[in-house]
This record gives sequence, structure tokens and C-alpha cells, in this order.
Amino acid sequence: MAKQSGKAIRAASGGNLIGPWLAQALADGKAVLGTSATRQTITYVGVGHTESFDDPEEWVRADFWAELIYRLKYPEQRIAIEVPVPDRVPGDYADLVVCQDDARTRPFIVVECKADGIGQSEFEQAVEQAVGNGSGHKFRAEYVAVVAGRSRRVLDVSDRFGILERVKNEVADLPADYKDPAAYRLRKSATPGDPSDLRPATKEELITILEKCHDALWEGGRLSPPQAFSELCKFLFVKIADEKKARKVGEPYEVQIKTGETADALAARIHTIYQAHRRSDPDIFTEDLRVGPQKIRVLVEHIQSTSFGGSDLDAKGIAFERFMDSFFKGGFGQYFTPREVVSFAVAMTDVEPDEWVVDPACGSGGFLLHALEDVRRKVDGYATPGSAEHYQMWNDFATKRLFGIEISEEIARICKMNMILHGDGHTNIVAHDALVRPAVLLSLNQGLRMGSFDVLLTNVPFGAGLTLDEHPYLAEFRYLGNTEVVTKTKGTVRKPRKSQKSEIIFLERIEQLLRPGGRAAIIVPDGILTNASTGYVRDFLLGHFQINAVVSLPVEAFTHYGANVKASVMFLRKLDKGESPNPDAPVFLAEAASVGYDATGRAAPNQLPDILAAYREFCRDPRRNLVEVPDLGSPASEDEGDE
Repeated sequence: MAKQSGKAIRAASGGNLIGPWLAQALADGKAVLGTSATRQTITYVGVGHTESFDDPEEWVRADFWAELIYRLKYPEQRIAIEVPVPDRVPGDYADLVVCQDDARTRPFIVVECKADGIGQSEFEQAVEQAVGNGSGHKFRAEYVAVVAGRSRRVLDVSDRFGILERVKNEVADLPADYKDPAAYRLRKSATPGDPSDLRPATKEELITILEKCHDALWEGGRLSPPQAFSELCKFLFVKIADEKKARKVGEPYEVQIKTGETADALAARIHTIYQAHRRSDPDIFTEDLRVGPQKIRVLVEHIQSTSFGGSDLDAKGIAFERFMDSFFKGGFGQYFTPREVVSFAVAMTDVEPDEWVVDPACGSGGFLLHALEDVRRKVDGYATPGSAEHYQMWNDFATKRLFGIEISEEIARICKMNMILHGDGHTNIVAHDALVRPAVLLSLNQGLRMGSFDVLLTNVPFGAGLTLDEHPYLAEFRYLGNTEVVTKTKGTVRKPRKSQKSEIIFLERIEQLLRPGGRAAIIVPDGILTNASTGYVRDFLLGHFQINAVVSLPVEAFTHYGANVKASVMFLRKLDKGESPNPDAPVFLAEAASVGYDATGRAAPNQLPDILAAYREFCRDPRRNLVEVPDLGSPASEDEGDE
């Protein structure tokens, strides 16, 4: 049996996608790539047929053609390509026809190939086209298949079923070598790369799979974007749980479509898995699956062959974040901080495996995940990768030292799912308002103790106005929830403000969460650093922290996500007990003109790595690299309109 790595490569001459099966066919000389003056070509040697290889649909056909040869054991000379459909009206062609004879006159399988990434409606149209061509008076084949990357559907179109049947005649996989189809396509194997087992995916494949699933769930607006995303997370939860289940070699996976299985039977199995694992970890999902049997069938069709657990961590991280990139734009942009900015902030902060880390506004979990990845790389230097010691070090960090708070329950679930995809770390994600009384947070999770965290990483919520009437806890924030008022009888007293902006009050909660000497990387709107009305905020910062660095970000950093705000990243160290502020301490200042993408999201230069290198040099010799520091602590009058 041929073994496949599951990876796809790009053809050197044209950047075309070469799947794992086609790579083997090219190596064996069964297919040959060529070039003409205007295009790249592929020749299928066994039947002497040449096609353009510049079309993504051809990439799918070529790889599946090779899979028919190597995995399903059909002779290459019996696989016809681009075959005219017998019909009164000429002009329609079948992509692949597997015949039962060398003369290629008795069709057995008809295959319709589509480019990976097509929408669900186009996929369903392809199914109808394949059935129409394969059955009845046309090819009179036994089976038809529609292939669009990893999304596949195989139907028995023989006279054993009615011409309109589309469910009872679905089979798990095409039969191999003209035999009967198997009950299951996917089973656990002891041999790496066995094509009957799940296959890892590249980041591009993962992005496509996630987009297909989300489009199927969203269905033009029947579910809101966050609802659709939440349902997708539930489904990925089921898939990963099934992959982690202990099973014997040869035992089939449960998240797959069985031959002849109804949508109701498949849905019942998926619901059973979901409920069992939901009970064992009730903090992740509090609701039932909200999608019907037919929708579940479509989702399984898209993801059944992919190993999410076996896919590369970086590929999963980039794919999930890039997918969220499009989802979190506009109204949900506040829950997502771009990977380039997050990665830079985490690298500047330099988290260690034995430190306690928190994000009090964690959104989709970007800061926590990058901290986890950074620690995982550092653990490679402390213990042998793959050893029990290595696993324990980073797993202890993920499960015991990594904390997040997110006010939106839906986004908190997405954060947990994001972390599970990365190898876990979802244990200490709390869905709640991070500004409530400390005792409330402690009751939700015993790890959320004020003054206990070594590192805090966050993008503070911008622009929300909090009123004292709706949020009475504002009065308990001594410095930023109150203002000093001079009275005739009592002298200077502190009076609760009637309102306060969320980005300001969060700064005091950040100070409370950090231990003395703890570090923070905080994205804040520039108004906090520059407006005359926020002088009291700067006074608070300079009275409780040592400012290590301030890096100004371009407005494009958040424009792509629907937020037109100029922001900076502040890197702070909370003063130790008894330590006084040092106004002469050097501060690293930098301005990034570009962070890797422009306002439309297109690639652009990224200056953040250069700034990181300059900061590390500054830390080695701060006096030599000292830059003039503006006066951040000017005694500007407070804005009484905030009271």
C-alpha cells in the first residue's frame, strides 16, 4: 500500500498545488509536467492525455486521478479523462471515468472534480451533475463521486436505488479494485501515512475547511456570524474529542459518514459524542448543538478525513487566526488583535515557563496562545522534545499558569476552542466581566487572585462608556474610578466618578492583578498618552509602574478590523513594594510605520521585528540607546465631564 505524508507542495515552475498522490505519480513517471509558451501542462501518460495545469480544478483532478491508481488500485489505462457525456446535446464532459475494460467502454465510476474552496451550493450542483451524468441513459456507471479538495461525496447510482435517492445510497468511500465499498473509509492505523487513517492538513487546507464549514452553518444569515462561529467551535470540539479517543488499530472513527447511513443516524452519533464530552468539561459549552441532521452531515463531509490533532501547531494557529481575521472584522473587531502585533508584544515581554500569565480581556485568546507557543519553544531548551519532562513543563504552564477573562460568553467559547486546537490551555478561561469585585473573580476561579500574576498581556477594550448607575463597582477603583474634590469641611476627599471609559478603568485592574515587579504589555489608545484630559491617568501610571517602552502603532493596525483608532503598546513593570518611581529611568520609544499589512489587509512591510531587535539592544545598554522621553506625567487638569 502506498503511504502518503499528507503534505502538499508547489510545483517549482508555476506555484501550482501538487497533492501527495500526484507527487508520487510524477515521481513514478505516470504523469509529466511540461511548459508551453503560455501555460504549464500535465500529461497523463497511461491514456496520453494533456491538460493545462494552471487551473486549481486541474490540481484537484490530477491528485484524485493518482489516488484512484495508488490507493484504490485502478489501472491507469482504464481511467479516462475529460470524457464527452453521451447526450443529444454535446458539450458536457466528465472529469474522470473509471472503466471496467482496457478499451474504456464500460464505465464503473464517474468523478466530478471541483476546485478546493467552492461554496456549498456549487458543491451540491456538482453532485447533481455527477448523478445526472453517471446514471440512467448516459454513462450507466455504478458509482459517482464529487471531489473538491478534502470535501467528497460518493453515491451508488446503480439500479439498486431510485434515481432521486441522495441519502441511503451514499457510501463511505469508492470501492477499491472493483470490489464492494467498505462500511467505513477512515480507521486508526499503526502505520504513519496510511491513507485509510486521518491525514494532517496544511494551513491553507485548514483555512479552506474552516471557511466551508462556516459558510454551511451561516447559510446566508440564518445564524448570526458569532452564532455560526460558536456552532463551528462545538463541532470542532466533537472532532478533536473523537480523535483523542483511545481506539484499537483498525477501529473506525466516529466522526465520518458510514455507507448507507441516514443523516438522522449520523446526527445522533455526533450528539452523543458532544453530550458526553460536554458533561466532562461543562465550562466550554453550555448549550446543545443547534444544527439539524442535514447540516451535521455536510459538516462531517468537510472535516472527516482531516487530523486536527496531528496537524502542525503553527499551521493550526495561523489557519484559525487567519480565518478569524475575516470573521472578527467590523462589529467583532474588538475581540481580535492581529497576530503580528500580538507576537511582537509577547516577544518583548519574554514570558518564562514558571510565570503566571493573565489577559483580563482575552477575546479570542491571541495573547495567551502566543505566550503558550513562546513558552513551548523555550521548554525545548530545558528538556528533550517529546519527553515526559518536556510535556509536563509546557502542559503545567498551559493548564495551571495561563488565565484569561472574557466578558462575552460566545467569544470565551471561541477562545477555549482556539486553545484546544493548540494543544489545550483552556482550563482557566473565565467568561465574565473582568472589572467586577475581586472576590467575585476569585469565586469563579481560585487562580484569579489580585497581586499574583507575573505577566499581564492585553488589548484593553476601547471606547465603552461605563456609568456608575449601571456599574456600581466603579466606585471601588480608588484612583481611576474616583476623583479628588476639595471641600470646605473635609478638605480633599475622593468622590466616585459618574462615568469612566473602559480603557481607563482597566488600567487600575491591571495594576491590581500584577504582583510587585510584574510586567505588562498593554495596547492602549494614544489619547491616554497624549490628551490633556487624561493627565491624571498618566500620573497613575507613573506612580505605580516603571515604563520600560512605548511603541506607537500605525492606524492601519486596527483599520482592517473596523476600528479607526491610533494606538500604542506600553510595556510596564509594576513597582516593587517600597520602590519609588524613578523619573530618570531610560524609556525605549519607537514608532512602527507598518506592521505587516495595510488598511485593506494586504501584505506590507513589518517593522516590528526590527523594533524588537532594537529593544533588546537597548536593554543591554539603555544609556547608549537613550531617546528623548516626552513628559507623560504633566499635571494637566482632569476632565470633569468624566465625573
